[in-house]
Amino acid sequence: MLIKSATIVNEGEQYVADVLIKNDRIEKIASSISAEDEEVIDGTGKLLLPGLIDDQVHFREPGVTYKADIATESRAAVAGGITSFMEMPNTKPNTLTQELLEDKYQLAAEKSIANYSFYMGASNDNLDEVLKTNPENVCGVKVFMGSSTGNMLVDERSTLEGLFSKVNMLIATHCEDEETIRSNEAKARAEYGENVPIEMHPEIRNAEACYKSSSLAVELAMKHNTRLHILHLSTAREMDLFSNDLPLSEKRITAEACVHHLWFSHEDYAEKGTLIKWNPAVKSAVDRDAILQAVLDDRVDIIATDHAPHTWEEKQNTYFNAPSGGPLVQHGLVTMLELVKQGKITIEKVVEKMCHNPAILFAVKERGYIREGYKADLVLVDQNSPWTADKSNVLAKCGWSPFEGQEFSSSVTHTWVNGNLVYQNGKIIEGTKGERLLFIRS
Repeated sequence: MLIKSATIVNEGEQYVADVLIKNDRIEKIASSISAEDEEVIDGTGKLLLPGLIDDQVHFREPGVTYKADIATESRAAVAGGITSFMEMPNTKPNTLTQELLEDKYQLAAEKSIANYSFYMGASNDNLDEVLKTNPENVCGVKVFMGSSTGNMLVDERSTLEGLFSKVNMLIATHCEDEETIRSNEAKARAEYGENVPIEMHPEIRNAEACYKSSSLAVELAMKHNTRLHILHLSTAREMDLFSNDLPLSEKRITAEACVHHLWFSHEDYAEKGTLIKWNPAVKSAVDRDAILQAVLDDRVDIIATDHAPHTWEEKQNTYFNAPSGGPLVQHGLVTMLELVKQGKITIEKVVEKMCHNPAILFAVKERGYIREGYKADLVLVDQNSPWTADKSNVLAKCGWSPFEGQEFSSSVTHTWVNGNLVYQNGKIIEGTKGERLLFIRS
């Protein structure tokens, strides 16, 4: 397949060129490539980006597939330009053994249209299993230092010390202090009973809870020289925990921001209600703007989605009974492109944070860039193709989006995964499957 005259956005530059795809790889990039038997896609006036790598999704399979599953959500992902995803272990059963981990890889091999990796889950008593994880074909180990249930909530310091001192691959953490949250919940119940307003969410899961847990994770990582990656940061205060004084490839402590924390603020609860209830909570506009600034100055390394669907019916509930999380993979890139249009971030920085940096940070093999010889994971975007998100065009299984009613200026028109065209002008193209991500780690 030959993509003609697209504006390539790659490694901090924009330039018009042709891209030849042969089998699963980028064969050639040049100012002009002649077509013989190749199918030609006209990229004139459109942006050609590397396929996005989303380092944090919840696709709910196995065990919670009435909300989502690998087949539906991977298709929503490619419609949003995400060609590779890394999925979390809080499925049912929790991914706490190597056997259960490999079961998920088998499911993805059968069902996923995008490339995939799955985190190994850590609990209070599975360190031996965690240490068996192969760093060459598993993205990382996930530790819930807050906001999980059962044995996956790991907030005892002795258990954390064991994990941080012995695990020699990337540890990704959800950081919220449960003791602080429980105390805040008790105060809210005392005042409101069961009718706590959704606007209290950032008060209950507040900046103190986030910082207390994040700073502990950083302290432990510095003590043990752990490779730590803190997910979905939500507060201005936490930005002080991270630095930009080293190249990303040399950082031992890295950070992720999510699309919803870069877009929404506490002012949006009045309209959106529980549809924007996430853990960690969407907080103030000051927090939102501080996170964006940390993205721009490279204290925060990655932008991801934390795609975590629940059904519409589950979300239509009271504060304590409505689950946290929402579907985001289909709208993550176009949301960031709205911020580009608003002048808040450049397209080059978006590509850096959503394509290049995930590849660097996780040491993903041969993906994340538009380079000859690399896997042909590519996304073509029309910046002048407005559309409005609504239930009729949501591909996630849950059938709704927190962005309903939002007009986006840009559209993803084509997505390639391993050289296969899997999405074109609003339609999924079936017949191919994604691949298991591989990692180049010493």
